[in-house]
Amino acid sequence: MTNHTNPDQRRRNVLLSAATAAAGVSLASAAAATPSNRTRPPATLTTRDGVTLYYKDWGPKNGQPVVFSHGWPLNSDSWEAQMIFLADHGYRCIAHDRRGHGRSSQPWEGNDMDHYADDLAQLIETLDLKGAVLVGFSTGGGEVARYVGRHGTKRVAGLALVSAVPPLMLKTADHPGGLPRDVFDGIRAGSLANRSQLYKDIAAGPFFGFNRPGAKVSQGLIDGWWMQGMMAGHKNTYDSIKAFSETDFRDDLRKFDKPTLIIHGDDDQIVPIDASGRAAAAIVKHATLLVYPGAPHGLTDTHKDRVNSDLLAFLKGAG
Repeated sequence: MTNHTNPDQRRRNVLLSAATAAAGVSLASAAAATPSNRTRPPATLTTRDGVTLYYKDWGPKNGQPVVFSHGWPLNSDSWEAQMIFLADHGYRCIAHDRRGHGRSSQPWEGNDMDHYADDLAQLIETLDLKGAVLVGFSTGGGEVARYVGRHGTKRVAGLALVSAVPPLMLKTADHPGGLPRDVFDGIRAGSLANRSQLYKDIAAGPFFGFNRPGAKVSQGLIDGWWMQGMMAGHKNTYDSIKAFSETDFRDDLRKFDKPTLIIHGDDDQIVPIDASGRAAAAIVKHATLLVYPGAPHGLTDTHKDRVNSDLLAFLKGAG
């Protein structure tokens, strides 16, 4: 077939096709680069001392922020049951992998509560969060407490400590209800001898209460816990044993001046309730203590429906 289109028309058609294609690529790129109101890709930030922190940011961006701090030796994935639930209820849920854990970098130095708290502060400041509710599990509860002690509560609307280590895990002369140093020396020894086996033993035993008679064991929870632990750095998790066991948070807790929820299981074999949850509630003014009968340390998984419900009720009051 003979093409009767003149040269000028052909040039215009080529230019029009090219422009249309370019516009299509531009629009597609813009769509890919612009996150929706509810889903944003995981991101990282670099701390002032050069550590890369991974964090995830779920839910509507205009929702009240809820910032989660995880336990040892886990990462932000350990909060997924709470984050997906609360994000679906309109809250902006943010959780980071602590330095040395998960997908964050593994610095040789700075594996202590002061650095953990300062990292949390930098995350909150980088995202310019206001009216946030900080939720800390186990070691993460210490991180939250030290954040308040070092940075105050001007960006905070509420605080929640879940199976948390404050006020002090170690037995001392003025804290006789704590655990003997031998307990933590044993964890350190197990970490050096066979870290992988230590994590399997903790997850299959006391963490979820699977060592109790009649317990319904979940291999999935055990495998997930072990996997998260092995993603963390060996030196980082080793140093963190000292951080979560020997840091005294009593002065930090005295600075809590926002509504505070404390959740703890009375069968917690990792962080016994009398030396932690009940002792913290006695220090924090007007704290609400919820005791879960028979619940283990890892109640954010074993009792996730109740935890989710209690956190939602607390958030509605702290909004």
